[in-house]
Amino acid sequence: MKRLMMLPVVLSAQAFVPAGISSEAEVYQWRLPDWVPVPRVPADNPMSDAKVLLGRHLFYDPRLSLDQSMSCSTCHVQEKAFTDGRATSPGINGLHGARSSMSLTNVAYLPALTWANPLMKSLETQALIPLFGSHPVEMGMEGQEALLVERLTADSHYIQMFIDAFPGQQGDISVVTVVKAIASFQRSLLSFNAPYYRYKYGGENNAISDAALRGEALFFGEKYECYHCHGGLNFTDNIVHARLPFEELGFHNTGLYNLDNNGAYPIANSGLFEVTDDPADEGKFRTPTLLNIALTAPYMHDGSIATLEQVLTEHYAHQGRAVFQGQQPNPRRSSFIVGYQFTAEEIADILAFLDTLTDDQFVKDPAHSNPFE
Repeated sequence: MKRLMMLPVVLSAQAFVPAGISSEAEVYQWRLPDWVPVPRVPADNPMSDAKVLLGRHLFYDPRLSLDQSMSCSTCHVQEKAFTDGRATSPGINGLHGARSSMSLTNVAYLPALTWANPLMKSLETQALIPLFGSHPVEMGMEGQEALLVERLTADSHYIQMFIDAFPGQQGDISVVTVVKAIASFQRSLLSFNAPYYRYKYGGENNAISDAALRGEALFFGEKYECYHCHGGLNFTDNIVHARLPFEELGFHNTGLYNLDNNGAYPIANSGLFEVTDDPADEGKFRTPTLLNIALTAPYMHDGSIATLEQVLTEHYAHQGRAVFQGQQPNPRRSSFIVGYQFTAEEIADILAFLDTLTDDQFVKDPAHSNPFE
């Protein structure tokens, strides 16, 4: 197969802006390999360097939480591919939510956000949940919008950064501009320099090992079925970008639970069913990206599986972990969850392949790091 050279070309967002997307986005230069399409950007929040810089400061600023003890970065740590290494995360009151912090790797390409809400399509809207949500309480700013604005307005550096980021709004400091800036920073979190990408598209034939090559063949083969849900640009079946005329969504029940032998998941964590109220959607969660997956343990929507090896050998190999734990296969599980016989060598090869999806440059990039340190 002919491989494309992965060049660090600079692309203008204007070149791929579909109808309805503001051409103001051309002021921001996406630094992407030539094989990667530009993300879509909302018409009312075009990208700019100043906005990304402001968003980076806000993302790492604990003043955005009620007791000033946590920031967005508390649950989205750069060296862990913007997860936090915990099964679930506590808010300012110490109480944990029901779901694991999702990676922000290439979040700009996701048509739906969070684990199980197909209606949550906007990073700007999603940012309101940790800031102001109460079920669970995370940053605890519900009803404290004025306090948030007061804190930021008292900082002369922020005053200038908001002026630079929102000149058309005369530097307005408000909840609206705060979440627009945070969303812009999140859209800049782009990861396309993993060894596998350098091998596949950059012509670096020695970028991955022989074991990883064997693992690639297994991953994209029919025995393990991985690629059906974890394929494409970001190793997930959820994708949207400026070249794509429609969004692709993937929510699946992998058979992680079967509490009543009729497909039941824990009441507080029943997946897409919570939004649709359709029993057929119980246990369906959005397919996460596998990019940087070696850095994002523990795994699954509730962080209930500690290692990738266990994901392969105790969950997918057994038609879902429910079977491994002595229950019947979940009758509502995806048709791709069929189980498989494996050898230790095959598992080692697949894990070697998954390791090649780790982008060290991404998790060490100073442009994504804490600007206050």
